[in-house]
Amino acid sequence: MVRQRGFTLLEVIIAFAVLALALTLLLGTLSGSAREVRASADAGRAAMHAQSLLDQVGVGEALRPGSRDGEFENGRYRWNLSIGRYVDPTRRARDTIEPGAPQLLLLALHVEWGEGGPRERLDLQSLRLAQPDPAGASL
Repeated sequence: MVRQRGFTLLEVIIAFAVLALALTLLLGTLSGSAREVRASADAGRAAMHAQSLLDQVGVGEALRPGSRDGEFENGRYRWNLSIGRYVDPTRRARDTIEPGAPQLLLLALHVEWGEGGPRERLDLQSLRLAQPDPAGASL
């Protein structure tokens, strides 16, 4: 009688269980990587929109302290821009600024995106030199 060699049912079941576990771990890793790529792409787009907005501030208009907000991509990214006077921490109280001299303004831009829950955000600050209003109005 010739004896045939092969795998037992228990060995086949264990092999399938190990294969299923390996595939589960691999798919979990791939989906986590896809989420990270998406988050990175969203952050990159937010930075691009923020830079574009900061580049446009003060073009064709006089800069004034205040706040404004809006959105990009039909509400996917929301932004808030605050413009205020820059206070130099090294400036002494007795130092005076000439009334007609240009002044530095602090632009603080906050961009937020994501649905529900904790949102992703990007905060940027920039300084701009504001020329005095020729009409004589102060900043």
